[in-house]
Amino acid sequence: MNLFTRWAKREYSLGQRLLAVLPAGVLFVFLIPWMLVRLGPRLDTLLGLPQLTFGIGNLVLGGLLILLGAFFGIWSNVMEIGHARGTPLPVMPTQTLLISGPFRYCRNPMSFGALTIYLGVAVAVGSISSIAIALLLAALLITYLKRIEERELEARFGQAYLDYKAGTPFILPKIISRRH
Repeated sequence: MNLFTRWAKREYSLGQRLLAVLPAGVLFVFLIPWMLVRLGPRLDTLLGLPQLTFGIGNLVLGGLLILLGAFFGIWSNVMEIGHARGTPLPVMPTQTLLISGPFRYCRNPMSFGALTIYLGVAVAVGSISSIAIALLLAALLITYLKRIEERELEARFGQAYLDYKAGTPFILPKIISRRH
């Protein structure tokens, strides 16, 4: 955790933060969805898997999932870059613990957004392999969040993070909250 702690102590300008997230944005917003669209159906063909086609239903459900994911993903990025003076990247972490905005609904709204987008793309293309890839990405991301990011947040923010963690869902947003 020493490396994460050193990174967390430095504050970066808005320009530096925006420049840093561009390569990650290309990967998460363009390359992974492109892979789901191109690679998944090809794997289905290679493996002899049927296509999951429900006509316009694929596009409607997939589109709704993509919109929901984009909403949470964009909102989370705005909060991290603008309000918490950091980025989603471990090398430029937030300077404050975010517990408002989308972070009041779950601790990992950006991850929820990205995974929902990927699932939406997979449903839209009707590919079993794309869905499997999206689920594999979800498993990898959840493992990272649990084993690395949560420990780092506990080390940086202490009891404040532990209290937040105790009262806020991990990745699936709880829309109806009893907290006031």
